[in-house]
Amino acid sequence: MADKPHMNLIFIGHVDHGKSTTVGRLLYESGAITDRDIARFKEMTQQYNRPTFEFAFVMDQLKEERERGITIDIAHKEFSTQKYFFTIIDAPGHRDFVKNMITGASQADAAVLVVSAAEGIKPQTREHAILISVLGVPQLIVAINKMDAVNFEQAKFEAVKKEVYDMLKSLGFKVDTILFVPYSALEGSNAGKKSEKLPWYNGPTLLGSLDTLNLPKKPTDKALRLPIQDVFSISGFGTVPVGRVETGIVKVGDPVIIMPAGVKTEVKSIEMHHQQMQQAEPGDNIGFNVKNVERKDIKRGDVIGPTSNPPTVATEFTAQMIVLHHQNVIAKGYTPVFHIHTAQLACTITEILEKKDPKSGQTLEKNPETIKTGDVAIVKIKPTKPICIEKFADFPQLGRFAVRDMGETVGAGVILDIVPRQQ
Repeated sequence: MADKPHMNLIFIGHVDHGKSTTVGRLLYESGAITDRDIARFKEMTQQYNRPTFEFAFVMDQLKEERERGITIDIAHKEFSTQKYFFTIIDAPGHRDFVKNMITGASQADAAVLVVSAAEGIKPQTREHAILISVLGVPQLIVAINKMDAVNFEQAKFEAVKKEVYDMLKSLGFKVDTILFVPYSALEGSNAGKKSEKLPWYNGPTLLGSLDTLNLPKKPTDKALRLPIQDVFSISGFGTVPVGRVETGIVKVGDPVIIMPAGVKTEVKSIEMHHQQMQQAEPGDNIGFNVKNVERKDIKRGDVIGPTSNPPTVATEFTAQMIVLHHQNVIAKGYTPVFHIHTAQLACTITEILEKKDPKSGQTLEKNPETIKTGDVAIVKIKPTKPICIEKFADFPQLGRFAVRDMGETVGAGVILDIVPRQQ
């Protein structure tokens, strides 16, 4: 299973359009969950008096288990197609999923936008589409679900397809490369197998459409950027930071620098899954030993890079940000917590430079006093202490952020420009 190339996939779309059922169905059609699992979920759905929800239940169960802190059988979150091995980044509501997407080892390689054939575009359909465009998710498939609810009529499919096509085009997506797939997650028609109920459709099934995605190129040609997730002191070994290589390659013996502290050191050894390695590349989660570094010199959120091309430390930055959810308005001086790669710290919005039209990208208003839910804006931000970040254009993996306040994700964005710390 794991010898296939790996991709991270995120499912987005309006809350009632069948994301959970779709994911459950794909897990079933690809063999990641069995008939026995489904029978078990079916029994549960009967107890809860929700008879047709067994596929959605697969995902909801996981949510329940997550909330109760029970470990989950990971197979439920991963599946294979003929070509790829996928990990699903669960997108329950976007309050959690934006944060997971940015701070987890889960930069999405592609998104599946689920839209109901019976209802078409809803506010969240649009919000999620704007969000993945702001966050730079590179590939998209549009899954038109609930074809059973419209008697599998081609005219219905074409009407919703046109509506979504026009919306995505207005948001700047390259629409001509996007697949639109009709299916029913509930019945399984065209989810994993072709269906005679859709004789007018000759494209791939939903599962098959995932094999048309392109594997992202590993950014091995860029300078090393390795955000620290955790640091351990191991007796006889010394200081062992743990993190995921985002760009570049790290080799045993490499001279590296820990930023923002500016501590120079050397990589003594690299380990992954309890195996010693000579080098690690993008996507590898590694523990590595560094020479003469005290435990206090390095912490979560720091970034390791080559001494010849150190990670950028910012005292201020400019970003394009979307406000996802805020009780009232956001004005200058607002200081929520920013999650950028593995770092979390309070940052202040010092200026709101402009408000943009999410449809066209045109400037709507210069220097507005406030911004609110649904707005896309260019803002200036000052971290409360120096932080390692990069421009999205240079290192997308270190140039995205989520904004958290009062326990939820209030915004997300990408870093356009940086005022670097004077050395």
